[in-house]
Amino acid sequence: MKILITGTAGFIGSHLALRLLARGNEVVGLDSINDYYDPKVKYGRLAKAGITSADIPFNTLLQSETMSGYRFVRMQLEDAGAIEALFKAERFDAVCNLAAQAGVRYSLENPRAYVDANIVGFLNILEACRHHGVSNLCYASSSSVYGLNESLPFSTHDNVDHPISLYAASKKSNELMAHTYAHLFGIRTTGLRFFTVYGPWGRPDMALFLFTKAALAGEPIEVFNNGNMLRDFTYIDDIVEGLVRVIDNPARVNADWNPAQPDPGSSSAPYRVYNIGNNNPVKLMDFIDAIEKAIGKPINKTMLPLQAGDVPATFADVDDLVEDMDYKPATPVQQGIDNFVRWYRDFFNV
Repeated sequence: MKILITGTAGFIGSHLALRLLARGNEVVGLDSINDYYDPKVKYGRLAKAGITSADIPFNTLLQSETMSGYRFVRMQLEDAGAIEALFKAERFDAVCNLAAQAGVRYSLENPRAYVDANIVGFLNILEACRHHGVSNLCYASSSSVYGLNESLPFSTHDNVDHPISLYAASKKSNELMAHTYAHLFGIRTTGLRFFTVYGPWGRPDMALFLFTKAALAGEPIEVFNNGNMLRDFTYIDDIVEGLVRVIDNPARVNADWNPAQPDPGSSSAPYRVYNIGNNNPVKLMDFIDAIEKAIGKPINKTMLPLQAGDVPATFADVDDLVEDMDYKPATPVQQGIDNFVRWYRDFFNV
């Protein structure tokens, strides 16, 4: 297959690209390389795949210096004309849309960035798939869509009509848009609701990165909700395995779907949504303890209240993923944190 992965300068996209290339797929990577967080990390991820230019122009395909099956283009999802031209020229067999404006707290201050990248950008991907024969589309959703739902574990069969951040609302919008295109045009769409992804090359705005950076510098960390948080931390390799299985097994119609009692997680259209989480929520303070073990010293903590847009607990019901994909994430948190800390020390020379 020739596969387009959007967000390949990002955390999950960079790992997925390397995995698909290793098994022989032809991959085109796309990313805008914005400055939402330190571009040094983004360029480091690209360099790992052989894209080493320090000044990458927009809308120009670059060939990897080390991987014959990989090309990269710097492009904005909001640029409908550029997206259309790329799809017309490349004729992709499958698309995995991981590019997005991420971050719950950032959405409180910069809402338009989420509409532009996550909604307008996703519409451009859907339209390009529609007009250029791509019938296999998977895309990143988020555990944040569960919003005010406090019924644990979170199930894809639950209603998700009460998001509490614009980021979450944009991801719920993606799911609705994907269903529409599956129903109208037969595009097989699969959304993956990621649960707190962590690991090497992780995002600098995420807790593990922030905590490790502060701890190694001898600075205090900010612990929200006074540490009374539960998160279903999911290791990056487990996320990538789930994505690969979804790409290889695109959505099918649910022949038993009942419009009189509609199931939110499937449809009479070729549409599915899956949770992908460790199915084993961890207390935030235990997560911090694991970081302390990995770095070998205690961390000073500043306790703060719950932030607007945050939820106190996440917990993924992954039964559908197990049933349909024969897969369940299982990497222990301490192992994943140890791997991250080793990478962090090496990358930043600390």
